Amino acid sequence: MIEISEIKIQSVRDDFPILSRTIYGKPLVYFDNAATTQKPNAVIDAISNYYRNDNANVHRGVHYLSQYATGAFEEVRKRIADFIHAGTPNEIIFTRGATEAINLVAWSYCETFLHAGDEIIVSALDHHSNIVPWQAACERKGAQLKVIPVTPEGELDLEVLNSLLNSRTKMLAISHISNTLGTINPVADIVAMAHAKGVPVFIDGAQGLSHGPVNVQETDCDFYAFSAHKMYGPMGIGGLYGKTVWLEKMQPYQLGGEMIDKVTFAKTTFNEIPYKFEAGTPNVADVMGFGAAISYLETIGWDFIITRENDLLQYATARLSEIEGIKIIGTSPQKAAIISFLIEGIHFFDAGTILDHMGIAVRTGNHCTQPLMEVLGISGTLRASMAFYNTRQEIDKLVDGIHRVKTLFA
Repeated sequence: MIEISEIKIQSVRDDFPILSRTIYGKPLVYFDNAATTQKPNAVIDAISNYYRNDNANVHRGVHYLSQYATGAFEEVRKRIADFIHAGTPNEIIFTRGATEAINLVAWSYCETFLHAGDEIIVSALDHHSNIVPWQAACERKGAQLKVIPVTPEGELDLEVLNSLLNSRTKMLAISHISNTLGTINPVADIVAMAHAKGVPVFIDGAQGLSHGPVNVQETDCDFYAFSAHKMYGPMGIGGLYGKTVWLEKMQPYQLGGEMIDKVTFAKTTFNEIPYKFEAGTPNVADVMGFGAAISYLETIGWDFIITRENDLLQYATARLSEIEGIKIIGTSPQKAAIISFLIEGIHFFDAGTILDHMGIAVRTGNHCTQPLMEVLGISGTLRASMAFYNTRQEIDKLVDGIHRVKTLFA
């Protein structure tokens, strides 16, 4: 474990300009990092620099700017491949985010490999984005959607998963980290269990890449989806890792320019991977921002991030547990820095609104996990999701704010 000084923490906070602003005259306390993380100057500057100095379409021109932008664009693809330990940059497909990556596989893979009577497995922990596309694929192809149940602690029931896996299972799609409960799923063990039955595994890594290192080769997953905006990068850009063996067999998800090899009115042939899945002009500026976010995370270092977030999680859990009437939802010992909770007798929307007027940003509602809420017997929660730039002092402000909420409703 590394030592983290207050000077280091303040230096990190200075990298994020939004953290110095006020809300309703109060200093911003931002605890909605599971929805989107804030952006450091390095990311903002990279986007601005592209539009100021390097703006050109990629892969399509012989002039200097196009060639330069293409080189920078492809360098980010390589950076991402190295960051998650993909076998080759060609296994990285740029998408608008994790949601589009899931939809890509749910359509392209299922068009080829899913048939009537087959099954797809998802879990009760999953975000709607990792449920609805697979559900739609099953409806389209006449297949069935199976669900891994969740324990009272907020963990997947792996014994039930093992019983669900069979010769009809064509895909297991699970989240790496629950965006609602913070549960970190044992993805390597789950992949091994599925592969033993010949089942490929898709991992929704929207929350995964912001909280710790990912090695897709060690995990041996078949697909891994991610979003830049969850990992201190810009919105509207993300990607999909897919094993070459699958990507080569899958049909394109969208059709148009760039993803073709040759077009005639008689027949069109498609480009090689990854380009056959990247139709149209890409979001080049935000790809530059994505690359800057990866560089920033590598500069900060996973040791710092993990140590810092674990400390914040433990401190916040302890402080919230001291408050009478607080119920923490999701108590897995393997958690990211995400805490969902309820205040007895007070609706989460009301509590969240009052906290907001104190400058404290928390999430309220079902967090795009309505099926999980139904399993838990609740309609929603307050959620405080932390990042390495948060502080214990901000957690104290949240605790003081909750006491104020309780006083107002007493």
